[in-house]
Amino acid sequence: MDNSATTKVYDSVKDIMIKVMTEDYGNPSSLHMRGLEAEKYIKQAREDIASILKCQEKEIFFTSGGTESNNMAVIGAAMANRRKGNHIITTAIEHPSVLAPLEFLENQGFKVTRIGVDENGVISADEVKEAICDDTILISIMYINNEIGSIQPIDDVADIIAAKNPDIIFHVDAIQAFGKLKIYPKRQHIDLLSVSGHKIHGPKGVGFLYVKDKIKVSPVIYGGGQQKGMRSGTENVPGIAGLSVACVESYRNLNEKIQKITNLKDYFTDSISKLDGIRINSRKGNDGAPHIVSVSFEGVKSEVLLHALEDKGIYVSAGSACSSNKAATSNTLKGIGLPEKYLDSTLRFSFSEYTTKEELDYTIKQIEGMLDMLRIYKHS
Repeated sequence: MDNSATTKVYDSVKDIMIKVMTEDYGNPSSLHMRGLEAEKYIKQAREDIASILKCQEKEIFFTSGGTESNNMAVIGAAMANRRKGNHIITTAIEHPSVLAPLEFLENQGFKVTRIGVDENGVISADEVKEAICDDTILISIMYINNEIGSIQPIDDVADIIAAKNPDIIFHVDAIQAFGKLKIYPKRQHIDLLSVSGHKIHGPKGVGFLYVKDKIKVSPVIYGGGQQKGMRSGTENVPGIAGLSVACVESYRNLNEKIQKITNLKDYFTDSISKLDGIRINSRKGNDGAPHIVSVSFEGVKSEVLLHALEDKGIYVSAGSACSSNKAATSNTLKGIGLPEKYLDSTLRFSFSEYTTKEELDYTIKQIEGMLDMLRIYKHS
């Protein structure tokens, strides 16, 4: 029940990675045949991903995952375009891998405007429009929020940028959206797009950043000049090969997969809503992400319920798994105006194409059986 944190890799991903690690294990920068064999996997991955995004192969740069992709996009774009201005617009509910780089940039003299969200966790495109000024050089907005699954009006924001100032760079964190939505950055006027492998049944430690041709981005990692100097370091060939297979597999029969996951989400939402003291923080159907349900449980600490479920073989997150080991209140839950009594009583359930209705029934049955006991224990 924690597929937004990470996913089980496809068997085909495992198989290609083992082959690359044990047979075609050359360094892609080597000039001999082993190196050329390794380089072919990288070339094939670029072709596969470019085919999915309908973009050019040269616009794909491989990274160590979502955090690096976001850092590279936000810091790299800001630094490369500093002469044009120093103002950046983002939202109040971004992932820490965007918020932390923005804090770094603020310390470097940049100004950051953070747009709030409504009770559904969605920004107003009009507020973005009002925030744009002559010094605005970058707008960074996540496509799908990782905690409650809200979908942001990416196309509307892109239209506003095109109308007000096409030179503003538009970065989209698509780490929870890629493999769940059809995304075409050229058509949607997205300049930078971040993706992580382990959210789509690929390996951990690998991802990519789409960089639209002619967009200026400064490197944040320096070294041997791999990937046209944009991202130095020996490429993670097994990871890139696995990522490529995961991308292709996740988009195969996408509509059918998403309908199945959406149906499971709605079934889970309807079922758990029947329990007492429950608040659902995610939207049903196509109004929200197909795979994320945020649920608040009145009178029960999220950490207590999380571990009680763990004892039953059910694994969930309290907010974002990337920062769930820190005692910090969620910006997202505060942003949607969640009453204080729910702020530390919220769990995230997230599904994948492997999730079954039987697993959902088991989860709901276990929660129903332990809620009253945990509430009594809290007040005893």
